[in-house]
Amino acid sequence: MTIAPPNCKTYPRPSSAPRVESGSRSFLLKAAALLILPVALWTLTGCQGFSSGGQSGGNSQSGTLALSSNSLDFGSVVTDGSKLVAITATNSGAASLTISGATFSTKYFSLTSPTLPVTIAAGKSAQLGITFTPDATGSFTATLTIASDASNSSVNVTLTGSGTTTAPTPAELTVNPLALSVGTVDVGSSGSAAGSLSASGGSVTVSAGSTDNSAFTLSGIAFPVTIASGQSLPFSVTFTPQASGAASSTLTFTSDAQPATITESLTGTGTGSTSVGQLSASPATIAIGNVAVGSSGNGSGTLTASGNSVTVTGAASNNSSFTLSGISLPLTIAAGQSVPFTVTFSPLVTGPSSATFTFTSNAQPTTTTDAATGNGTTAASHSVNLSWNASSSGNISGYNVYRAGYSGSCGSFGKINAQLNTGLLYTDSAVANGSSYCYATTAVNTSNQESGYSNIVSNVQIPSQ
Repeated sequence: MTIAPPNCKTYPRPSSAPRVESGSRSFLLKAAALLILPVALWTLTGCQGFSSGGQSGGNSQSGTLALSSNSLDFGSVVTDGSKLVAITATNSGAASLTISGATFSTKYFSLTSPTLPVTIAAGKSAQLGITFTPDATGSFTATLTIASDASNSSVNVTLTGSGTTTAPTPAELTVNPLALSVGTVDVGSSGSAAGSLSASGGSVTVSAGSTDNSAFTLSGIAFPVTIASGQSLPFSVTFTPQASGAASSTLTFTSDAQPATITESLTGTGTGSTSVGQLSASPATIAIGNVAVGSSGNGSGTLTASGNSVTVTGAASNNSSFTLSGISLPLTIAAGQSVPFTVTFSPLVTGPSSATFTFTSNAQPTTTTDAATGNGTTAASHSVNLSWNASSSGNISGYNVYRAGYSGSCGSFGKINAQLNTGLLYTDSAVANGSSYCYATTAVNTSNQESGYSNIVSNVQIPSQ
């Protein structure tokens, strides 16, 4: 048996166009035919590159090994004693290089450091420590051959030294000046001064240099480094004061000279404004106004630093209905600059509400407050009133009402009446603000047989407020 479906119509009945009432507002809806949109599927094929003429590209870049000297003179060394001298290996090429081996023509010279293989990046250097250990008096000569994957894959260094039974006068390392002043430097800035190391009485290998105050840093020397007798090596000391006032440090160099350590005194003075910054928030009260319960409303505020830069480390609200966004902490604000932020009010109950935001910073005072207000209102409530013509079939016991979400087309329908509707009217009060729906009805006879859908009323729009 086929049951004729009902025909959705207006309520009241102006013609065939169904009417939907939403609260006190009415919307005239035209019946929409079901439109099936074919979806074309496209397959995108990625483009591939091709080489021409069967040629393949390559990277012709390579490292180039350069040494600080092509000869090293170890001077006189007591027999069965030893002396370490350093040479600098620099990669002057465009790609990294790897030193794979160091070969000596005699056993009296050896590589002490580093352990091979060692890789040197383009533009960087490494120190090679070479030790001379004579076992007899007299002159010693050897050739050091350094092998690498550089463009100049083999580099030679001539090594000379002599063995003696009498300990030679130890070489001496001096620093100039003995007291180095960097001068006056603004707090938060840096200043530099130059000094130098000199060797006399023989070459000297300097193995380390350090300061005892982190505000002073040493640069310009890569350790270990060998200074030939009569030669000097420049260096720089940088002073970066963290506070105003005088500062000092001791710079200590360690070497194989006699004495093994020498020192240089360092001084500098930090200056500049040390005033504490201030942090202000505006406006004094962020008024968000009326917001429906279950919804959210926003207001804007601004943080401003004055006197000096300010770092904001914390922000808290004493009311969970008000939340802060738009800034990421910790946040540093330069003196005279401002940063905006957003306050969101999401009321859970009706009525006026307020909050205090507390910002914590390194300003003076350390906390800054800002107020926010809002008023929770009753959420807008809407309903949809439906009516339809009776089925033309006999023995009809009632009707079912079906609803589907609408987003360009009707989705899946679901029955919304809890029990069979015996009349020709139905009110749907379970609608969400700002949503759109489709509606249809079916007829059910006394044998509990149900018809197909009536004509479908689509795109029933519910106001957002």
